[in-house]
Amino acid sequence: MPIKVLLDTDIGSDIDDAVCLAYLLAQPECHLLGITTVTGEPGKRAMMASVLCTVAGKRVPIFPGCEGPLLVAQRQPRAQQAIALHKWEHDTSFPRGQAIDFLRQTIRENPGQVILLGIGPLTNIALLFTIDREIPSLLRGLVLMCGVFTNRLPSFGPREWNAMLDPIAAAIVYRATVNMHRSVGLDVTGQVTMPAEQVRIRFCSPLLLPVLDFAEVWFKENDIVTFHDPLAAATIFDDQICKFEKGIVDIELVSSKLCGMTHWAPNEVDGRHDVALQVDRDRFLEHYFSVVHGYG
Repeated sequence: MPIKVLLDTDIGSDIDDAVCLAYLLAQPECHLLGITTVTGEPGKRAMMASVLCTVAGKRVPIFPGCEGPLLVAQRQPRAQQAIALHKWEHDTSFPRGQAIDFLRQTIRENPGQVILLGIGPLTNIALLFTIDREIPSLLRGLVLMCGVFTNRLPSFGPREWNAMLDPIAAAIVYRATVNMHRSVGLDVTGQVTMPAEQVRIRFCSPLLLPVLDFAEVWFKENDIVTFHDPLAAATIFDDQICKFEKGIVDIELVSSKLCGMTHWAPNEVDGRHDVALQVDRDRFLEHYFSVVHGYG
């Protein structure tokens, strides 16, 4: 049976969120129950998600979520790629103020069945876990693109964007006890990249055409795509793409300069967090494009 997934995303900033959503919509083993958006201009981010759902021919509930982080200043106020929205059909009206209730109700209606995939700042998820403290135990699993856990890629870190944007939320989420609490960090996702020229060639399936339009906005300031979020998503459906190790993750909240940094200690006995340490890059890319190019 398809795996039930809820996606929480800041689509519209880094292009990888759109790359990830295209994969989930194409993945035959994924039953996407709904999408919530987070951080600045969540309504525009919802519209961008709607573009991909429309192209895929799927009616997926979409709810704009929290616009600002908990107790810290907003550092991601705009959804820059929304400038390309006019090129594609999309919904423009969404339920407001209902994202957390939607997540809560959906998980409670499907106890032990839902994987919550968080690929943006963790504000929505932290509020969900705070409002209903039983929710973490009702999840089948929590999969996050978040954190930096090793020093293998010195050009990345020491902090990761999603954790840094809302460190209070990150701390709340990592303190929760979930049946499967999985993190794919920047030090692993940073190993899976593709230059803009190759992206323009390989993003040729109908579902990736709007992603390519959004990517052209991204390419004005960046010359590569890093598959942060789709890599995290793919681990839900292929457990051989990444190698995980158990341990304990704590979020730095004391140091202002390092606030949001993820501290990880291996612990096979009492570890409640599964952290990705290695990635099979070729396996992931073959898996990703076989799914998105095989859709429709």
